Amino acid sequence: MRLRVRRVLPISGEVLVSHGEKVEARQVVARTFMPGDVTPVNIANQMSLSPSEVAAAMLKKVGDPVAKGDVLARSKGMFGFFKTEFAAPTSGTIESISDVTGQVMIRGAALPVQVLAYAGGTVVEVLPQEGVIVEADVAFAQGVFGVGGEAFGVLKVVCANPSEDLTPDRITADCKNAVIVGGARIHEAAVRRAVEVGVSAIIAGGIDDADLKAILGYDLGVAITGSEKIGLTLIITEGFGDIAMADRTFALLKKHAGADVSVNGATQIRAGVMRPEIVIPVADSANVGSVQEAHGGGFLEIGSQVRIIRDPYFGILGKVTALPHQPTVLGSGSSARVLEVACADGKTVTVPRANVEITGG
Repeated sequence: MRLRVRRVLPISGEVLVSHGEKVEARQVVARTFMPGDVTPVNIANQMSLSPSEVAAAMLKKVGDPVAKGDVLARSKGMFGFFKTEFAAPTSGTIESISDVTGQVMIRGAALPVQVLAYAGGTVVEVLPQEGVIVEADVAFAQGVFGVGGEAFGVLKVVCANPSEDLTPDRITADCKNAVIVGGARIHEAAVRRAVEVGVSAIIAGGIDDADLKAILGYDLGVAITGSEKIGLTLIITEGFGDIAMADRTFALLKKHAGADVSVNGATQIRAGVMRPEIVIPVADSANVGSVQEAHGGGFLEIGSQVRIIRDPYFGILGKVTALPHQPTVLGSGSSARVLEVACADGKTVTVPRANVEITGG
């Protein structure tokens, strides 16, 4: 498929590439600086001065740089004796001196922010002072759930088939900086081992809720992920529990083993739905068609294997058992064409057709 990615800065900055330029996935395409943190220091309280006396005691003025430990203020003392000094608790620049509160504000150094291209391709649009839109021919796969943000690495398949669990012994030293692909379930111990080795990201079929809680250290109660700091990015392709990776997903990833891929674990289950993704560069666009077919292509029919991708059945796998022709009035009061799905736990649910994706014929 031809993928378009919008890469923009959080605030205005500098765009480093031009329209039509070829870019690599890890190339910086825009950068800016975020204002540093502010440290308030109450000089009046620290030196037993009135707020109106602070300005006279200051050895630095607004706009002056200051290093941690520099003498920031000195009192006049009595008859030239008993002078007191106050040292700067942090480095930065004096932003303000208040004669009302007696506080001095020290602004820390600006924080550099860079935006990478994420997908290797061509810059098709430059957004002045904001960023770019990059277009690339890729093989594209999505998971059902993930944690952690953008990551990069060489795709390395460590399980022989999609039914094998990803266990710690499969994660060796040569997996460092790689995006490794397991088969079925991944356990907490394997994630710990991957972090220890320095794996960039893990793609696996399933995970148990208890393992996920142990990895994160808390129950994941938010509907948006991607900012977790667990040492790597984790993408689950099928759902929670002992679930083998879909054959076609595993085959696609295995086919492109050795490719330098981009992944993003960010997931938004509600409103809008953002799913974790794997972006694989494809040098020969003639191969793109087969990739599209492997993920999301095909026709819904009785017997199709599907995954539900909206609440309240998000992530559940099943088989289509009915495709009513007439629209059905949903609980929300809206009308939509639906289908019936026989789930693995024996239940049958009715959901809008737009709420499923085909995982197998």
